[in-house]
Amino acid sequence: MEFACGFVYVPPSVTQKNGKRVIKRSALLPPVNRIRPSTPPPPPPTSSAEARSAKSLISPPKYIEQLEKNKEVKQVVKHSPFYENAAFHKKTEAASSISVTPQHTPTLPRKTALLPPHMRPAANSQFPPYSQPLPSSNTNSQTFTYDLPEGEPDLNAQPWDPNYSYTTPEGTGVPVKLPTENSSILPQTSAPPLPPRPSFMKSVPEYIVILPLMPSSSSSSSQRSPSDLQCAPSLARSADKGPLPGNPNVLLVSLGKLLSEERVQAIQGEPTSCSQCGSVLDSYYDNVVNSCYFCQPNDLTSSPSEPQSPLTGYKDGLFVLNPDEKLLCAEDALLLFCIDISGSMSITSQVLEGEEVVHRSRLHFVQEAVLQCVQRLSEQKPELRVGLITFNYQVTLHGYENFTSHFLRGAELADINYLKEAAASFPIPPPLSQTKDCLQRQVQGLSESGTTALGPAALLTIAMASRQPGSKVIICTDGKANTDLGNLEVEDNDARTLLSSTIFYQELGEYAANQGVTVSVLSIEGTDCRLDELGRLADRTGGTVVVASPNRLHPEFEHIIKNRTIATHCTVTLLLPQSLCVRGERESGHKGTREVGNVAPDTEITFQFGANESDAEAPASGSHVSIQLHVKYRQGNGQRMLRVITSDREVTDDSSTALSSLSLAIIQLNSSQASASLAVRGRFLDALKEGEPQRKLIERAIEHNLSAEDKQTYQEWVKTMEPIYNNIHNFTRRKSVISDSQSLTDAGAALLYTMKHSNRKSISLKNKQKL
Repeated sequence: MEFACGFVYVPPSVTQKNGKRVIKRSALLPPVNRIRPSTPPPPPPTSSAEARSAKSLISPPKYIEQLEKNKEVKQVVKHSPFYENAAFHKKTEAASSISVTPQHTPTLPRKTALLPPHMRPAANSQFPPYSQPLPSSNTNSQTFTYDLPEGEPDLNAQPWDPNYSYTTPEGTGVPVKLPTENSSILPQTSAPPLPPRPSFMKSVPEYIVILPLMPSSSSSSSQRSPSDLQCAPSLARSADKGPLPGNPNVLLVSLGKLLSEERVQAIQGEPTSCSQCGSVLDSYYDNVVNSCYFCQPNDLTSSPSEPQSPLTGYKDGLFVLNPDEKLLCAEDALLLFCIDISGSMSITSQVLEGEEVVHRSRLHFVQEAVLQCVQRLSEQKPELRVGLITFNYQVTLHGYENFTSHFLRGAELADINYLKEAAASFPIPPPLSQTKDCLQRQVQGLSESGTTALGPAALLTIAMASRQPGSKVIICTDGKANTDLGNLEVEDNDARTLLSSTIFYQELGEYAANQGVTVSVLSIEGTDCRLDELGRLADRTGGTVVVASPNRLHPEFEHIIKNRTIATHCTVTLLLPQSLCVRGERESGHKGTREVGNVAPDTEITFQFGANESDAEAPASGSHVSIQLHVKYRQGNGQRMLRVITSDREVTDDSSTALSSLSLAIIQLNSSQASASLAVRGRFLDALKEGEPQRKLIERAIEHNLSAEDKQTYQEWVKTMEPIYNNIHNFTRRKSVISDSQSLTDAGAALLYTMKHSNRKSISLKNKQKL
């Protein structure tokens, strides 16, 4: 498995602080842990006398009471102090007069204040610092001190510049004249001093972001020296600290490569697993454990550099689940052609043969393509078993030398159980080396007529192929199914019938995948077969949906046949710690399961994962998390296998670090697959929303890395996503995309199904063909 990012990226808005998850808030907001008063406020006074008496009864705030408990209030008997903000302190003295008589001396609250720099004298001044009162003749006085909040620099430590001019905070624009050393200080009527800064508020608010200096014009950029141009990329990278758009946490699983590796030594028997999540552990566990690394919540008190409970699992293990199981013969897999011979197959097309223009029917093109495939297979794979099923108003199972053909028609075509029993009773075709001549004669003798019993024919063919897992079915048609079972011709005239047909093809695809059968659907260009519904068979089984011109049928047949099946019944499970979750999967949480079904050599799937937003715990930057992948499948001989891979990943919230290690090819593939899977179900607006954040992520990475290869990857991604972003109206049956209830044309369905099952190689080849 491959990761698009070298780290597990967690947005900086979700971090770990002091072992707890902290969501950054604006400094303008009040603290989260504020205490709500337990008693209601007193009623407002009804007269002025009550209002005056109420002022004298107001109790000091709680934070002042706390300061009184923690620290004794300083009481100093000195001369009367002199303050620059004399008006403010006169009001304070009038409100609470202080007596020096011991029996009448009240406990005074401690006053705190932050003095602006211009109110502090120089170190060599004859006046004492403003943190202490000036001498006065009044002996009833109190010393006022102030405390600096945590993390704020001590401004008194800096020397005072008497030549610096300050302006009043009221915005009058009048400079404040600071006192000289020998001048007398006169009372001022400026604004009162600022209250103490709350402890939760930092000196520089977190919502302030210092942006790098950008050139003002092209002329200024042209005057920059070469050394400045060399330093520009590093400056841009260091300043790229904002949260990333999209999701760089993408996992790529190359199933074809993973399942065909033979270097891994197989272990006989079931592995030791967790009873809750199913994670695979080391073999020194004797029994099934009840809790593991993936089940336990993250220990927030542990060091970020060390996992709280390191995973004791296989880094890379291959298990043979049932060693004593009876195996099948891999050569017994079938190749069945399901050919449409209805009346519409008689429509002709002009083709050029030498210097002459001739007309050939659609069925004629299909016959030529099948005959060429049979000839090639008889030379290269004579042991392969090839069968033929045709359908019009009836379904015909074509026999062999010693077995006659079987016909089903009428009410038999509407009975699902009867069709399955008929397929089970029909003998499996012998190897092609024995049936080549008979099969060629049967293909050449086909003629077109009647309706299109596509639904019963597909069910019968899949049921026959299911007797040998790994078999392949190719359905070739030019029109909609128009018989009772799987009728697709009703369209919107009969919504109930159309819904039942949709369910029929969906369940038929599930049945084929469970039996290890791969179904491919090939239609002829210029026809309407409702591939958006019929393509569900190929989508679920890992087959191909193709719309081909009549003279291109043979290459498409060959491509489908060459794409062999290397594994069946494949299920991929991704296990994450509790602090992470899988995104976009049916099973939410830290465990995601994907039913793949049949696997070809070039099959690639992707997962998205990220921080669990609903959980109170999140991985800290600098910590490590373990990710485990399970791939359960059946080999061609029916042997059940389990591949387990465990990877340790470092967590980061640094955007620059994540962008430097980003693989845009994997991001591109994931975006194409995820958007196409939504669009193929008619969710066009959701498909646009899925691709937009990833597009911004790719652009951000290109600006950060300044790589020509990344730019080329971006251009390829834009070409791949062009049908979804700009031309989706050309692939829908209605011209405007206004809801999710629209259906796709055959060309749109074939394109999106292909994009959903694309891989990095197929996208690259497709884009090269466009150039």
